[in-house]
Formats: sequence, C-alpha cells, structure tokens
Amino acid sequence: MNDATNPGAALAPPATVGFWQAFAFWLKLGFVSFGGPAGQIAIMHTELVERRRWISERRFLHALNYCMVLPGPEAQQLATYIGWLMHRTWGGIVAGALFVLPSLALLIGLSWLYLAHGQQPIVAGLFYGIKPAVTAIVLQAAHRIGSRALKNPVLWAIAGASFVAIFALQLPFPLIVLGAALIGWLGGRYAPQRFQLGGAHGAAKAGYGPALIDDSTPTPEHARFKPSRLAAVLAIGLALWALPMAWLAAHFGWQGAFTQMGWFFTKAALLTFGGAYAVLPYVYQGAVEQQGWLSAAQMIDGLALGETTPGPLIMVVAFVGFVGGYSKALLGPDALFLAGALAATLVTWFTFLPSFVFILAGGPLVESTRDALHFTAPLTAITAAVVGVIANLALFFGWHVWWPQGWGGPFDAASAVLTGLAAVALLRFKRGVIEVIIGSALLGLALSLWR
Repeated sequence: MNDATNPGAALAPPATVGFWQAFAFWLKLGFVSFGGPAGQIAIMHTELVERRRWISERRFLHALNYCMVLPGPEAQQLATYIGWLMHRTWGGIVAGALFVLPSLALLIGLSWLYLAHGQQPIVAGLFYGIKPAVTAIVLQAAHRIGSRALKNPVLWAIAGASFVAIFALQLPFPLIVLGAALIGWLGGRYAPQRFQLGGAHGAAKAGYGPALIDDSTPTPEHARFKPSRLAAVLAIGLALWALPMAWLAAHFGWQGAFTQMGWFFTKAALLTFGGAYAVLPYVYQGAVEQQGWLSAAQMIDGLALGETTPGPLIMVVAFVGFVGGYSKALLGPDALFLAGALAATLVTWFTFLPSFVFILAGGPLVESTRDALHFTAPLTAITAAVVGVIANLALFFGWHVWWPQGWGGPFDAASAVLTGLAAVALLRFKRGVIEVIIGSALLGLALSLWR
C-alpha cells in the first residue's frame, strides 16, 4: 500500500512520552472533558489515537470495551487504563484522579454559589445555550464511535436493536449489555469474521500513523498478570474503603448522614452498570426519595451542572453531597460550607475508588486477552450496543431541550436552531468542544436577554 492510499504509512512512531508530559495532558483533559462520557471518549480518541498517537485504534477500543462492562464512569476508567498502561500504577492513579479533581473543585464552588446566592438570569441564559450544545456533542460522539465500531451489517443490527430495546422497550442497560455479550460470544464461535476489532496496525489503517502503544507492541512487564499483584491491589483497595468507613462510623455513627452517604455511594458504584446515565435514576431514588438529602428540583439543577461542567457526568454526586451536607447543617450552622465540601469529597471518594480497583486489578487480565477472539467478540458486540444507547441519549437530550415542558408544551425553535448550529460546527467544520460550548452559551445568553 502506498502513501497516497495510506497517509499514516509515511509517519514515524511518536517519541516516548514521559510521566510529566502525560501528567500535563491528563490535567488539561480534566478541565476540557465536556459532553458526558460519550463526549469525553470522543475527546480522548481524537487526542490519544488521532493526534498524539499514544495508543492505537485497536488497543483503545479494547480498553474501552472493558470499561464499558464495568460499573462506574467508563470515560474516567478509560483514562485510568491508558495512564496505567503507559506509566504503571501511578500513571493510572494520576490519569484517573486528574479526570475528577478539577470537576470536584468546580462543583464545590458552583454548589455553594447555587445555595448561597440562588439562580441568576445570566446563569439561566448561559445554561439555555449550553444544553443544545451538549445534545450536539453526544450526537457527534455517537457518530464518531459508530463510524469506527460498526464495521459490518451485523454490528449495525446490534446497535439498532439496542436503540429499540432502550428507547421503545425501556429495557435496563445491564440486560442490553448481557444480550449483546451473548450475541458476541455466539458470533465469535460461528461467525468470527463479523466480530473482529480490525486488522493489524489499526491506527495506521485509519490513517493516523503508527502509535506509541501499537497493535504489535508487547505487553509491558507491569501489565502482565501476576496473582500476587492482584491480591495486593485488592487488599489495598479494601483498606482504602474500610478505613474511612470505620472512621465515619466511629465519629458520626452508622446512621449518621456522612456514613450513610459513604455506604450509599459505595453501592451506587458497585451495583449500577452502564455509566452515569444508568446510575442517575438510582441516585435520584436514594438521595431524593429515601434519604431526603436534596429536593427533586435541586436534583434537576444538579444534573444541569453535571452536563455543563467538565469531568464525568456522575460528578453530580458531588453536588448531591454538598447540598445534603450544607442544607442539613451536618457540622453545625457555623460550618455550612465545610459540611458541604466534606460531604462532596466523601461521596466522590466512595464513588470512584472502585473504578481504580477495577482497572488496576483487572487490567492485566484484559491485556492478556487482546488477541483472544472468545473474549474480544463479546466486547465488540457490546461496543456496538453502546452506540445505540448513546444515540438514544442524544434523542433524550434533544427531547428535553426542544420541548422543555414535555410533548404537550410548545416547541422551542431557538434551542433546535442552536443544536443544529452546534452539530454543524462539530461535524462539518470540526470545531473543538470548548469552542462550541462557549459559542453556544453566549448565543443562549444573548437570546435570553433579547427576550
């Protein structure tokens, strides 16, 4: 194949990436990772596979497939996985933590402003413009991932079936994942050519050039499975959960709000699959209806903040914790901010700790299965199913943005136009996510003030 038909063939592999160079990238990613998990995965694909070529297409998709089947935020887990693969345990911890910490600090500040000063017209105007942009970002992510994952009619059919299952039949996401995995397992046995991740040197085939971690790059020593290493990771993870829980129970009692927050969000992290969008109904039911840490209206406002700030959408749990700690005055009336900040930090710790354990413990097992079709075929099918779920999410967002009062209410033509402009900017003119969000926010503010 010549260079004219394969532009990536003429490129040399990128230079070795140092720890601090990667640290700078993960820090930047923590501040620009808008758009929920779909948008964040698209950003990482653009930066790590296409532009920087730190990891090949196949290695990226293999890691993504694993993260998709785990409970917890898949985009943060993917960053942790790639950071771990590149720079060992500390690389994974840094990548995963920096994906979360900027969002935590920002949400603590915004939650305090929300409770202490209320909603201002300017903020409402900015949110009016941001929501259509988020809808377009999710739509772009479905397009980007689908164009690479749906390689044949069988995978397209799986994506279509998952869309119908979640949109029309309202089946739970875990059931859709299990169904796709079963189809992939059967397909890997009886039609393996339909469930391949792709040929050799996936990045070069896609025209990006050879990657630092390419398809043929040997698994590094730290990423090879060892029973002793697995036992050590599990023991440390259990200690990092048990010690804070014991401290909370000793100081506030098992029924204390701080302790119950830790326990509730541990269950949310372990028992809910499908990322933030599958977790949110569980969080709403527990935090609003059962515990009363915040009201339904406050939860909706928190979702808007989660959609329009960087970091995982599940970071809305920080808002939930802050509002609960602040409004319930858990540390007394003179320490409202401190109570809110402590609660936000605690729920973030218990929500994300399992994700680090899953990656650091399971990563070596996943790396050992890169060329095992019996393992990759189910994950390939799951990725196809997730494309359909993301498409449903884009439709869900569009419905709530264009008909803010429901089907019986008026159609918001201005929001629809803003969504269209954002989609054109992203898909046709390839503008960056930050540019589109800022531009849409300013247009939304102008429309709100003009009205």
